[in-house]
Amino acid sequence: MNFGFTEEQELLRQEVRKFLDANAPMEAVRKLAETPEGFSRALWKQIGALGWLGLTIPEAHGGAGLGLVDLVVVLEETGRTLFPSPLLATTLAAAAIRDAGSEAQRARWLPGLAEGSAIGTIAVVEAGDRLDPGGVRLAGRREGGDWRITGEKLQVLDGATADLLVVAFRTGSGDGEIALGVVERGTPGLTAETTPSIDGTRRVARLRCEGVRVAGDALLGAPGAAGPALARLLDQAAAVVTAETIGAAEGALRLTVDYARERVQFGSPIGRFQGVKHPLAEMYVDVESFKSLLYYAAWCLDQGDPEAPRFVSMAKAYAGEAFARIGIDGVQLHGGVGYTWEYDIQLYLKRSKWARAAFGDPDHHYDRVARLRTEAR
Repeated sequence: MNFGFTEEQELLRQEVRKFLDANAPMEAVRKLAETPEGFSRALWKQIGALGWLGLTIPEAHGGAGLGLVDLVVVLEETGRTLFPSPLLATTLAAAAIRDAGSEAQRARWLPGLAEGSAIGTIAVVEAGDRLDPGGVRLAGRREGGDWRITGEKLQVLDGATADLLVVAFRTGSGDGEIALGVVERGTPGLTAETTPSIDGTRRVARLRCEGVRVAGDALLGAPGAAGPALARLLDQAAAVVTAETIGAAEGALRLTVDYARERVQFGSPIGRFQGVKHPLAEMYVDVESFKSLLYYAAWCLDQGDPEAPRFVSMAKAYAGEAFARIGIDGVQLHGGVGYTWEYDIQLYLKRSKWARAAFGDPDHHYDRVARLRTEAR
């Protein structure tokens, strides 16, 4: 693997940053976070036209056919500004359909997700918060060639605004009897309620299914055989959250460095004091460390490397732990004002708390790393 980005990827990064600087400075982010939907439909339409939404969707279905490593470039920049949008959710829904769907299903749903006319999401997390196929409890009941599903999903990214939801449900009592079904907004029995989140720039919802019909041709793969597809989807989810974490952690570090240069105490900028320099240096080392881990994990996912799950967990565990520490240190180095609404550093602290738990906290992923390493021996 080449750890350097290509010229095309660096050009993509420049264009994304330029767009966000012009259209989503922190003042705009704060305003969007207070709107009912939590994002701008106008900006969503623009980033669809710019190709961000279709980056990893095959060219035959309206996308660019690129890999997760290319998407990481975009997500680092959206994370840097805490850009509120359903980009993560739509990207994951598209990945599920691309990887597990038939050619007819890809042709049916991917073009809309690529151009932004449809918003997608995945519904996989339940009350038990167990992140593997064994954690799926939402029950499916066969009805002819279709399925009826009843149960609840939690922490569904942008669930209240999604047009397409990829829902994991159980087709039997066995460990591997899992299905992924696409449910469209407005289906009878389906309700989504936005729930409070510590991170105001991120919308999550509780999804309730009361006998929701999943048509037979809306199942991604064979009934009861979606366990491997769900496991891969969870790895992709952990990876894209970590990609945004890189940018957000760098954004928090940048804010804190700027404050340390400007804030004068005892006749000197506080950035000259060892007590400030050392934590800033440790924040920088942490970001560079989990950045390298994530780049390698994303490359492994693109290559279909069987060891990808272990590297994804290593990156997510380190990033979740380190970003939470960076958020706390950033606020502390701002002094008492860091907790106030007027200073942006508190927004990054809140993002760090959300990202730490999203799709597996550090304890979950460290345990998984140890288990996968033992199994590989």
